[in-house]
Amino acid sequence: MTEEILYGGDYNPDQWLDRPDVLKEDMGLMKKAGVTVVSLGIFAWSALEPEEGVFTFEWMDRVIEELHGAGVKVFLATPSGARPVWMARNYPEVLRVNASGQRNLFGARHNHCFSSPVYREKTALINKKLAERYGNHPAVILWHISNEYSGDCHCELCQANFRLWLKKRYGTIDALNKAWWNSFWAHTLSDWEEIHSPVPRGEMTVHGLNIDWKRFTTDMTVDFMNHEVRALRESGSDLPVTTNMMAAVETPDRDPGLDYWKFRGVQDMASWDSYPAWHAPGYKAYDFEEKGGPGAEDYRRASEVAFMHDLFRSLHHKPFLLMESTPSKVNWKPLSVNKRPGMNILSSLQAVAHGADSVQYFQWRQGRGSFEKFHGAVVDQSGRDDTAVFREAARLGELLKKARAVAGSAYGSEAALVYNWENRWALEDSQGPVNTPGKGYLEAVRKHYYCLWDRGVPMDIISGEEETLPYKLIVAPMLYMVPKETAKRLEAYVKAGGILVTTYLTGYTDESDLCHEGGAPGPLGGVLGLRVEDLDGFPPHEELSSGLTGASDTADYVEHVHLTSAECLSRFSGYPHDNWPSVCRNRYGRGAAYHLAGRFAVESLGRFYGDNLKAWGVEDAGRLLSDSKGAVNIQVRSSRDGDFLFLMNWSAEPASVELKGSWADRETGKEGRRWDLDGYGSFLLWGKK
Repeated sequence: MTEEILYGGDYNPDQWLDRPDVLKEDMGLMKKAGVTVVSLGIFAWSALEPEEGVFTFEWMDRVIEELHGAGVKVFLATPSGARPVWMARNYPEVLRVNASGQRNLFGARHNHCFSSPVYREKTALINKKLAERYGNHPAVILWHISNEYSGDCHCELCQANFRLWLKKRYGTIDALNKAWWNSFWAHTLSDWEEIHSPVPRGEMTVHGLNIDWKRFTTDMTVDFMNHEVRALRESGSDLPVTTNMMAAVETPDRDPGLDYWKFRGVQDMASWDSYPAWHAPGYKAYDFEEKGGPGAEDYRRASEVAFMHDLFRSLHHKPFLLMESTPSKVNWKPLSVNKRPGMNILSSLQAVAHGADSVQYFQWRQGRGSFEKFHGAVVDQSGRDDTAVFREAARLGELLKKARAVAGSAYGSEAALVYNWENRWALEDSQGPVNTPGKGYLEAVRKHYYCLWDRGVPMDIISGEEETLPYKLIVAPMLYMVPKETAKRLEAYVKAGGILVTTYLTGYTDESDLCHEGGAPGPLGGVLGLRVEDLDGFPPHEELSSGLTGASDTADYVEHVHLTSAECLSRFSGYPHDNWPSVCRNRYGRGAAYHLAGRFAVESLGRFYGDNLKAWGVEDAGRLLSDSKGAVNIQVRSSRDGDFLFLMNWSAEPASVELKGSWADRETGKEGRRWDLDGYGSFLLWGKK
């Protein structure tokens, strides 16, 4: 999109319309900080249309001209993330109906019905006016569509659209009854009008209904985004579009409720908002070996953030935008901890290392009131440029100018990990055999990703439904829901020479969450070379070894598998599962499929991958290293002329790296092989080919 790493953040001058001096001050501060882009107008609808049909664009005219004069580019937002009060008052239908059947009062964000004809009409109108006025302005380079789409609506308009969606999907009510297994508990339907969305005072036990409602919600959101984009295009703007997405690998209550894979057809590039809880104590979500001394929990968090970066880069297989982050802290976590010295630069470079072509903050300047007045910002309420936060932000701005050649460079991946929203929803909705939060799907994804990230293996994140799978290795943890078409693609991938790694709870159901006839792993039985007799919930007070490390390393899930053509590489040891196969390999065509029949600790998973990566032909960061001490992660982005090497220390303790070959620091020009990193230190190095 540009030939530089864009740097800036959310700018809200509509909160300061009575203070022209603040706008002037901001231009000077942005220059000092090295800002090159701002997101503008995200929640500005009431400032743009204070009364129905009364438009006041003059303030935005001034702001865009000031930014353009200062050399700052604009991501111009459509304001649909929060509607003005007059709209809710005049047209109550635009407000959502919650799962209890109550129509919401005016307030908050994302409190609007995507089915509402009025809301669509008003959104199209404001978008067209923005496009007509600014779509060809030289400062405006991208449309920022809405803000963090999320949530659902249960109004009658949405119920009607849901029934139409189901008719299109199933064709007949009989087909729907079969897909939902409605003969259970006398749930058989005879008419489309009998269908209602899943709600607490109605039906929530039909798994087919539940997952179809989530699919419908995603499709309605994508359709609404298409509606927004269409208004811009009809007004003559062909600028690229994106929408800022949220963290996908979170606890179930933080799930955005949308299948982001479905947005690939409507946006031109991905962007997301990153707010990890750096430095917060008590981070013991799942087993990890300690690494890096004080602050070691940040090394584990870094792997999860890296996963998110990889996911959003993989949505379009090209650079993404880090649309929001904080230069200091947030205001909404249980404990809002400031980033320690160096962490803002480190975490920002991590995004760039994994494929971001921007680093942006929420927010540029703190407001004086309401919900986000204490959220971190580059400029706080003092308006000063001599704060620690501003100084570090300015240093990063200078570094990104020197690193402008990174923009557009490639991130090459020989490995991929499957993360599938529909699979996640089906697992989280299922009953048994282990009713841990979310059934541990996110835990499994995080563990497998960590074991490869820790070794510096570059990865894409895929849905598993892609037509082409150009990887040496695909890891698919807990791929519980496996339609026949997905199985065919994975089978063909292995047959052609790929390596597939699966785990317990693979191939149990189809796309309707109906168990496969013949049992698990369903249509993957041939390529895995085994069948599953049973899945056992393993209690925490008992001990069971997978045989990979000799220690007790298995929890929650144990499968009893029988080998049909696979070979057993390791066996469980411990009552009552002694001698059951724990790790299996099936050579299939020119490739091989591995199956892990229990939930193993990170140490054992790490041993499994460490023992096999070289044989699989998958390169890791070891090819670049002579020696490494500390909690350092290494990533590479490549250009035609050379490689950009990112060294990142995710601990408060110093670390060191000895590299093969000589590299140059992009910030200082220093060259060398040995690099000593401060706590939370980082280097961006350059090596010519």
